[in-house]
Amino acid sequence: MIDKKAEKARDRERERRIRREEAGIKKAIWLRNYQRVRGRALVRLAQENPDRYRELFEQERARDEAEGKSWLDIGGRTISSLGSAIPPDRQGGISERYTNGNDEEDSDNGGEA
Repeated sequence: MIDKKAEKARDRERERRIRREEAGIKKAIWLRNYQRVRGRALVRLAQENPDRYRELFEQERARDEAEGKSWLDIGGRTISSLGSAIPPDRQGGISERYTNGNDEEDSDNGGEA
């Protein structure tokens, strides 16, 4: 009898865990789709009304700065530190130090890591 109770408790916990995982997956899919559509809408807005978009963008950026929120780049550095992190080369691009150092197209080098 104790084994059956323990087994039922494990089954209930397993079902709860599966429901939580399914809910998390559904939420992640919804959020991904929402962000993709929102991004496309923002691009269209910026293309159709570039001056207004730029004005709103600067207002929001100023609001963030006033609230002390840091702007981050994709690597997690703040925007203010980005300028010193990647020195430009003489053409204004990224120096060889931050690339593979050759002018040819990047490749996976034959699959080697």
